[in-house]
Amino acid sequence: MDPSGAPLGTPLGGQGTGEALLLSSSASPSGVGVVDKASMILDALEAGPASLAQLVSATGLARPTVHRLAVALAHHRFVGRDIQGRFVLGSRLVELASAAGEDRLIAAAGPVLVNLRDATGESAQIFRRQGDWRVCVASAERPIGLRDTIPVGTQLSMKAGSAAQVLVAWEDHDRLLEGLRHARFSATVLAGVRRRGWAQSLGEREPGIASVSAPVRGPSGRVIAAVSISGPIERLTRQPGRLHAEVVVQAARQLTEAVRATVQ
Repeated sequence: MDPSGAPLGTPLGGQGTGEALLLSSSASPSGVGVVDKASMILDALEAGPASLAQLVSATGLARPTVHRLAVALAHHRFVGRDIQGRFVLGSRLVELASAAGEDRLIAAAGPVLVNLRDATGESAQIFRRQGDWRVCVASAERPIGLRDTIPVGTQLSMKAGSAAQVLVAWEDHDRLLEGLRHARFSATVLAGVRRRGWAQSLGEREPGIASVSAPVRGPSGRVIAAVSISGPIERLTRQPGRLHAEVVVQAARQLTEAVRATVQ
């Protein structure tokens, strides 16, 4: 026994050898095991909803450890549950980010979306995934004429629309299959999205509406949002990507650069 009461050779806090090795191999462990493990769970949930088994697989931690920490994080609203009972990032994280002014994507969004709206003549939006929904977190509406109006805070389906295609296309295999279930788009469509780097839709979300979207990536390269334009098919035509993909992709790159610049 060491002075803490733990058996010799056992990490403090009852941490198993496998978990100790996993934590020691992480990019920058803090040395406080419980905090490092909680951080691993939150990092895993950044990719989207996850069951307990999926969290265990993603973190490499013992199932009882993951369950205990996930429940504790849920108590403080750092983690929540979706309608299927899976763990998701919780509302407290959004509140803290807003209070601290650290949501750099939203901070950078205003001028980028205005420029995108003016370049295309269509309403522009940014969507983030929250559980089984995509939520509009920023928008710049076309000021006059027929337009597709999507106020900030609007929840839309993850099963239809070019923004949904973008938010699903780069998911891991299991999440990709889950995203395709009952979707208006196919695996072939998503393969095209990954190849081109942008998505388009015609009447998927709403009859008569077309859209073009491109991925915004975080510092790790993971897709964290989709930037989009949307409007009536009569204006965007049946090949909206041919008209507007280049400028939408450029807006996505600007937002990606803005997000990454904050961690350099």
